[in-house]
Amino acid sequence: MTEKVAVVTGANKGLGFSVVKLLCQRFNGVVYLTSRSEKRGIEAVKKLNALGLKPLFHQLDVTDRNSIKVFANHIQTKHGYLDVLVNNAGILEWEQVYPTYEVAKRNIDTNYRSLLDIEEYLYPLLRDGARVVNVSSACGHLSNLKNKKWLSILTKEDLKTEDINNFVGSYLESVKNGTFNKEDFADSGKHAEHRVSKIALTALTMVQQRKYNDRNISINAVHPGYVNTDMALGKGKVDPDKAAELILYLILEASPNLRGVFLWHNKKIVDWYDVEGDYYYKHED
Repeated sequence: MTEKVAVVTGANKGLGFSVVKLLCQRFNGVVYLTSRSEKRGIEAVKKLNALGLKPLFHQLDVTDRNSIKVFANHIQTKHGYLDVLVNNAGILEWEQVYPTYEVAKRNIDTNYRSLLDIEEYLYPLLRDGARVVNVSSACGHLSNLKNKKWLSILTKEDLKTEDINNFVGSYLESVKNGTFNKEDFADSGKHAEHRVSKIALTALTMVQQRKYNDRNISINAVHPGYVNTDMALGKGKVDPDKAAELILYLILEASPNLRGVFLWHNKKIVDWYDVEGDYYYKHED
């Protein structure tokens, strides 16, 4: 039996760091801690070494196609395959509740568009029985969206990546040209950029699952709770180690038939299409 390989993106701190820690303790195989900053990534590995854990480190900037390509080549050359992929890297710039175009684009490039490049370069390495977890949030539920045209497109049974790209593009265009409408979103459109990027990520999860169904790969999205990390500025209510348990559940315990779902922090599968549901994110100042 060949050794299994797991990769976690954005893992030098917060939830990603906790996922790597738990994988090192419970996953029977090699675990890669990846991060944009080599310095911070190596420091994170040393912290885990101090606990007797031995993750491997590789630099990976998910917003840089070449960085993803270099990492994929490394995995291909050293191992030839991948068994677990946790797409955790993400950003939210809290101080801009109604972001500039630059801030909105940065969020979407990091939280959503990066996944398209990851799919291109890393998905071909996924082995039979592999598991992918895309880290979403309460912002990723369709109830965050009120625009009827977008909702009718995103709820199509034959939704394609191109449709999601168009949704994301039309939002960014509205920010750029000043036609952004707060009424298109729940909660007066606060942090609409994050709602858009996480809705897109969750939609992509379902599109990818249909696309790769014949390859015996499980691809799921998860809302891990409001995790107390630097990104949440200390406002989070869930400890990263506890939130990581949900991701470990999907990787190690869940039935391989659990596919293309949106798992909430209480381990319940939520209906992503429940557009009137009370799932949407409520911003607290």
